[in-house]
Amino acid sequence: GKAALGAEVGLLLCDVGDAASLAAMAKQTRLVLNCVGPYRFFGEPVVEACVENGASCIDISGEPQFLEGMYLKYNDKAAEKGVYVVGSCGFDSIPADMGVLYTRDKLKGTLTAVESFLKVKSGPEGSAVHDGTWKSAVYGLADQDNLRRLRKKIGYTPVPVVGAKLKRRGLVFYNQEFKEYSIPFMGSDASVVKRSQRYLHSELQETPVQYGAYVNVGGLGSVIKLMFAGILFLLLVKFSFGRKLLIKYPEFFSAGRFTKEGPTQKQMDGTSFTMTFFGEGYSEGQDPQNGKPNVKICTEVKGPEPGYVATPIAMVQAAISLLEDAACLPKGGGVYSPGAAFSKTKLIERLNKRGVEFSVISKPEV
Repeated sequence: GKAALGAEVGLLLCDVGDAASLAAMAKQTRLVLNCVGPYRFFGEPVVEACVENGASCIDISGEPQFLEGMYLKYNDKAAEKGVYVVGSCGFDSIPADMGVLYTRDKLKGTLTAVESFLKVKSGPEGSAVHDGTWKSAVYGLADQDNLRRLRKKIGYTPVPVVGAKLKRRGLVFYNQEFKEYSIPFMGSDASVVKRSQRYLHSELQETPVQYGAYVNVGGLGSVIKLMFAGILFLLLVKFSFGRKLLIKYPEFFSAGRFTKEGPTQKQMDGTSFTMTFFGEGYSEGQDPQNGKPNVKICTEVKGPEPGYVATPIAMVQAAISLLEDAACLPKGGGVYSPGAAFSKTKLIERLNKRGVEFSVISKPEV
C-alpha cells in the first residue's frame, strides 16, 4: 500500500500562518520533515496539521519547551490517529540519545550510567552556526520558568536511579581523559535522553540509564573567554532590551560563532564532531542494586559538521527508519523522543552507512 515515488519532485507552497495550506500538505503525505525554527514560534501549526490529517512528523528541534509542550498537547491525539511525532532528530539529539542506547547494547551486563563528551573540531577557516540556533537559545533561556511549569503540568514520573548514583560535575573541570577543560553541555541532549529512558523503563521495563552531557572546550584561555561571554549572555537574556541586543548582533555577542549567514562551504568541509561515551554498569549475574559498578565501556559517535551536514543525515535516516522499520516502532502512535521511537529499528545501522559512525573504543572491562 505504499505510494510510488514520482519521477519528479513536486513543490508545495505552504505557510505556518495559513492552516489550510498546512492541512493540504499533510493530507498528501505519510511523513513531514519540519526544519522551520525557532520551533517555539513556527513549530506547533505543523505538528497540529500533521496530527489532524493523519501524517507523521519529524523535526530537528533542540528546544525542550517546544518538544515537551508538543508531548503534553498532542500525544493522546497522535496515539488515537496512529501517527508518530518525533522531535530532536538532528544533531540535537540523535547522537546522544542513540549513543546511550548503542553503549547499553554493547555492554555485556547492565549499563547504569553514561557520561558523554562532545568535541567539535574545525579547520583553518573556523566554524560558524546560523543565528536561528542562537535565537532558540536566547528565547529558551529567557523562558526557563515556563519550562518548569510545563514539566509540573505533565507530571512526569521520577526515573528510578539504578546502581551507583552518577555524580554531577562542576561548571568547569579539567578532564584527564582528554587533557583539556570541559563544561556541562547546554543543549537539549540531557532532557531528551531522560525522556527516552523514562519511556523505555515505564513501557518496556528496561533498566534506566543515568546520563550526564558535557562539551570539551580546550585550554584555560578558552575557558576564560567562554565564562566571560556566558556571564554576559545570562545577564542580557533576562531583560527584553538585552534580548533585542543579542538577537540583533549575534556575531558580536558570540565572538563570531553565530552569524546571520551561517557557515561557508569551506567551514562546513573543515568541521567535524566526536561524541565520546564513558559507560559503567554491572556484569552479567551481578545485581545492580548491590555494590559498586564493576564494568566499564567506552564508545564513540563521530560525524561531519554537526548543524548542516550531520543534522540532515540524521533527520533523513530517522525518516527512512520511521517508514521502512514500521514493525519495530512503538506499538501506538504518539509524541516520542528519538530513543523511544527508534530503539528497536535499524537507525544506527543506517547512520553508520551514511557517515555518522557509532563504534566501540574500548570493550567492556570488568
